[in-house]
Amino acid sequence: MSAVPDIPVHEIAHRLRPMTEADLPRIHRIELASYEYPWTPGNFADSINAGYSMWVREAEGEVIGYYVMMAAAGEAHLLNLTIAPMWRRHGLGRDLLVHCLERACDHKTSSLFLEVRISNTAAIALYHSSGFIDLAVRRNYYPARVGREDALIMKRELSC
Repeated sequence: MSAVPDIPVHEIAHRLRPMTEADLPRIHRIELASYEYPWTPGNFADSINAGYSMWVREAEGEVIGYYVMMAAAGEAHLLNLTIAPMWRRHGLGRDLLVHCLERACDHKTSSLFLEVRISNTAAIALYHSSGFIDLAVRRNYYPARVGREDALIMKRELSC
């Protein structure tokens, strides 16, 4: 699928399902299109092998988004949430985040943490509007073209 179809996105058949290694080539293409410093297929394969909660969103049989969440010791950490560039601004990221929060509850966690680049204002706005609060800034966390970029650490308490 090369572009968002002419029909409204909410009318396209979507489904969520667990991520598999067969999804990694498409996920890698989305990572390359989305980030200057993307996760590698090996990062995703390691996460699958570690048993992380990993889900993909499909539209018409094609992966258009995904997330990776690690849950342990009563906490969950959202490690990656990405929507393919051509599918953004249709609420699909918010839908994936809601699904992630539900899965965090399935794991009996009390909170969900994440780090986000300070420059990623769209993601920060999504997280704030979804009940996340700012906890701290992790200095020089991400690689950047020049030097390193800070990460904003965010948290949402869960009432499962």
